[in-house]
Amino acid sequence: MASDARPLGKQAVWHEAHPHPTLLSDFILGGQDGIINVLGIVLGLVAATSDIRIVFVATLSAMGAESIAMGAVAYTSTLSRRRLYLNERRREIREMAEVPDIERAEVREVLAGWGYTGADLDDLLDRICRNPTAMLEFMMSFELKLAPVEEDAARTSAIIVGGATVLGHGIPLVPFLFVGNDLVLGAILAVVASAVTLFAIGWYEARMTAGQWLRDGIQLAVIGIAGGFAGFLIGHLLSVPGL
Repeated sequence: MASDARPLGKQAVWHEAHPHPTLLSDFILGGQDGIINVLGIVLGLVAATSDIRIVFVATLSAMGAESIAMGAVAYTSTLSRRRLYLNERRREIREMAEVPDIERAEVREVLAGWGYTGADLDDLLDRICRNPTAMLEFMMSFELKLAPVEEDAARTSAIIVGGATVLGHGIPLVPFLFVGNDLVLGAILAVVASAVTLFAIGWYEARMTAGQWLRDGIQLAVIGIAGGFAGFLIGHLLSVPGL
């Protein structure tokens, strides 16, 4: 018995150590958006002004507005997914009661698509259809391809996305707290800090999703630098007299 318990314990620890995929994607979404957005704003302002106060006012204002906006979008989109799931679930329950033969045929079609035939197909079909709960979950997952959304998922998603957006906004801004009025040095440090952080996010995402850590890290870093360069270019063009 003891030998059987050890692998189970390891499996449980492995499962608990890995974050929920939705929460991970929410954190990456908010953090990545926050970093790239503020880096573009910061570099655009550095190209257009020499007043560090403007940099702080603009970036902090963007932080407040976008964190709320991102959190609200996460909330409403997750809530919509939950409502869609519940609505489709009610429809499936009604159809199982009103047109059971059609629903049974739909289960058969899915199983046949998996390669089941003959006696194996009939046996598995009977097993699923004898259990209304199993049949309902089967149809939701494999016919409609919808995953359940917990009641508190919308609130959790909003908090994570909004919080990650705030954290992301802080990455390009922190260097300016230590450079005085040297905006150029602050901009250089902001680019470095943002690129390193985005690379780390890409590395972590790849580690959790079996991706390629070097490729994913470089990809996110390049996207961030490109966003910052776009902001710098716009700020530079708008600061040129006569344009």
